[in-house]
Amino acid sequence: MKLTLTHDEMNAYCSELHDSNAAFNIHYPADSFHRQPVHTVYGGANLFKAGFSAKLGEVALKTLETHAPTYSVFARALGMPRADTLPTDPTELANLTRALETNPELVRETKQAAWLAYTVYNRVVKKLQTEPIEDNRIDFEDGYGNRPDEEEDAHAIAAADEVAKGMSENILSPFIGIRIKTFSDECKVRSIRTLDLFLTRLAEKTGSKLPNHFIVTLPKVNTPTQVSTCVKVLEKLEAKLGFAKDSLKMEIMIETTQSIINHKGENTVPLLVAAAGGRCRSAIFGTYDYTASCNITAAHQKHTHPACDFARHVMQVSLAGTGITISDGATTSMPIGPHKAGKDDVLTSQQRYENRMVVHGAWKLHYDNIVHSLAHGYYQGWDLNPGQLPIRYAAMDAFFLSGLQDASARLNAFLNKAAQATLVGNTFDDAATGQGLLNFFLRGMACGAITEQEVLATGITLDELRSRSFVRIVNNRTKK
Repeated sequence: MKLTLTHDEMNAYCSELHDSNAAFNIHYPADSFHRQPVHTVYGGANLFKAGFSAKLGEVALKTLETHAPTYSVFARALGMPRADTLPTDPTELANLTRALETNPELVRETKQAAWLAYTVYNRVVKKLQTEPIEDNRIDFEDGYGNRPDEEEDAHAIAAADEVAKGMSENILSPFIGIRIKTFSDECKVRSIRTLDLFLTRLAEKTGSKLPNHFIVTLPKVNTPTQVSTCVKVLEKLEAKLGFAKDSLKMEIMIETTQSIINHKGENTVPLLVAAAGGRCRSAIFGTYDYTASCNITAAHQKHTHPACDFARHVMQVSLAGTGITISDGATTSMPIGPHKAGKDDVLTSQQRYENRMVVHGAWKLHYDNIVHSLAHGYYQGWDLNPGQLPIRYAAMDAFFLSGLQDASARLNAFLNKAAQATLVGNTFDDAATGQGLLNFFLRGMACGAITEQEVLATGITLDELRSRSFVRIVNNRTKK
């Protein structure tokens, strides 16, 4: 049949679309292929030591062993799926544990809740023993406070010394950085001075080498000028101190209403990122400063407040596909019991019980907050205390492992049908679901909850997985 449009007309339309699509791809190059840590642990700069990561891992393990000596206790405390079905009788639990140790996959088929709790608990223990902290931020802001200039100067230099020591001994966390003070009029001089002192000392001690994945965190950002000024400082320090060009990266903290919508009614998030000139690696949501800026009272400043979800969603839609990662805020209720035992003191059984109840309550809150973040597409958050580390890893593992079998069946069926709509059980999947299923496995692998073998079992290949695009996978398969 003869076409109505001429060859030249068709080419003109296609050229117009090509130019538009190319411009779109510049703004949205796709999410980063690089590893994103599942958390950032903040600690005052005055407390930082090269062995900080290992030390916190030891404390986290001790907290876990004290307040959740078994996977059954741990799962019940967190409210993991069907944890109420796990045995509490020691003999019954011992028999179940032996079965899990002998043939975990067999137990999984009949007692999935037990398999999940056992698997998560053991993965958490291993993680705390091998890599307890993924990202560490040496804090000169809220976790540090306002101190005399001489004191902060000394801490900036000492922190750089410890980072240099950690680099030489290879004992730093995989990701690390410093959080300086805000660039407000009250703090701008102090903030830039601390950054200068730290980086100058670090260059002296390391021969102008940076730790892997080093970053500078700028908090309470309100205007693009604050970001662009930080970039100018980083550029100047790079050139003067001999650091590799463009090696000093930054992240911005979204903690005020003005960093979401400015006085013109514009979405501020893209403007702040653009002001970084390509140096911005991530954006972090600050739950409690943001709710305070919304005039929400302290009793209602919660991680799950609807005002927070609004800000999260603005960040999410603003940065999706740009390669800028997003991170959620912290849980401020610490898993610390009210009773402390001195060197020669022994706690009573009642005191131990009261401590455990407080710790379990804080754990449950942190677990629920992390799951809330995960459900909203935030795969990184803050941890403020070593007792929170077991919960971070438990929530990540449980989130992905509990949905693994269902997602595997759905993705396998979908791929086998070359993206034709499918019905698995009572769940209908069409093309719009495909990318979501793929994202589940990509994110699960990135955080270590899902193994490569478990992904390959769905029928997808490594090359297809690396494409990160369900549409591309389907197009390639239908061409074969």
